[in-house]
Amino acid sequence: MVTNNNNPFHIAQQQIRTCADILGLDAGTREVLLRPMREFHVNFPVRMDDGITRLFEGYRVQYNDAKGPTKGGIRFHPDETIDTVRALAAWMTWKCSLLDLPLGGGKGGVVCNPKELSLHELERVSRAYIRAVGQFISPTKDIPAPDVYTNPQIMAWMVDEYSSIVGNNQFGVITGKPLALGGSPGRADATARGGMFTLREAAREIGLDLSKATMAIQGYGNAGCYAASLAESMFGSKIVAVCDSKGAVGCKDGICVPKLTQHKQECASVANCAGTEDVSSQSLMEMDVDVLVLAALEGVLTERNADKVKAKILVELANGPTTPEADEILYRKGIHVIPDFLCNAGGVTVSYFEMVQNAYMYYWDEKEVHEKLDTRMTRAYHEVLDTSKKFKINMRKAAYVVAVERVVEAMKLRGWV
Repeated sequence: MVTNNNNPFHIAQQQIRTCADILGLDAGTREVLLRPMREFHVNFPVRMDDGITRLFEGYRVQYNDAKGPTKGGIRFHPDETIDTVRALAAWMTWKCSLLDLPLGGGKGGVVCNPKELSLHELERVSRAYIRAVGQFISPTKDIPAPDVYTNPQIMAWMVDEYSSIVGNNQFGVITGKPLALGGSPGRADATARGGMFTLREAAREIGLDLSKATMAIQGYGNAGCYAASLAESMFGSKIVAVCDSKGAVGCKDGICVPKLTQHKQECASVANCAGTEDVSSQSLMEMDVDVLVLAALEGVLTERNADKVKAKILVELANGPTTPEADEILYRKGIHVIPDFLCNAGGVTVSYFEMVQNAYMYYWDEKEVHEKLDTRMTRAYHEVLDTSKKFKINMRKAAYVVAVERVVEAMKLRGWV
């Protein structure tokens, strides 16, 4: 079956079907896994700074809650679609299961361009969205978090709005909050740090010395920026190229990451950073580097360009950056892929830690958070690696086998299938 590469949910469904074939699941179980259990479409008015009221469209998808309350981020993006949110909610289901968290998968989104909103408009949109979906979320039902173009400040507005609705402080309803409102130490770089823990294990598996490794990073937002910094500080790796939505730069002798990050903060792009030269975003993914980090959006590696990838390890910090057709090409080429819902699971894992700390009203220090994250990410990586070797399948299929099998077990025990 050839997927519609423009539709991430079709890709997510194909991945589930492939896993179901490996596990030999019956038709009824497949049907449950292939569709969201609940989804909400909302339209909400917001008064803009000029006095005009605009109607915004939003979504919240609760994909599967067999293992516990659903969990997943909220995106603010002008190109947000319900199928993107469905796919992301499905991937969150498998991600939580893979890390053996007592959670299901959810996701949300608002169709808007936050770059075009003032700070006051952004706050009004954030609060209005929570008013629209407030009856569908709770600390024991569905717990949102930050995602693309949302941040701790937006989460603070959202948790305050929800607390106002229910009449008492409910800090546990949202994760990714500022520390002063019950956020967890170590949450800011958790996605990238978790990815680096899996990269460390993958490098050991293939015999790659990360202290001598070169790395290119496609996407220099939150995850990509932290990945660059952590790769330098943890391993001594050399970052030779990065890109964002506005440009791509490289330096064969290695980019100065602190200067690049400062330039990005000041200029809103990596383009024209001193000490680098312009490169194309596509050529970045085809560079002869040891490690390629995909930290942008979905579907950037397809059957059209996967054969040109030269990296030894592919680190998927983004959600759904590789299509199933590209996966097969990379596997044949012997490229070690750390699949997205394993690689980027550090974010939801520390979000889970945040939920636990909120419930106990007792908070760990950053060192303890890092240690607990390392333990879970390392264990999950080796469970996937062992399954890959056992079934002689690629790492993504192996990750699905581990994750889906756990969800199916929970569904069977509950009498759903």
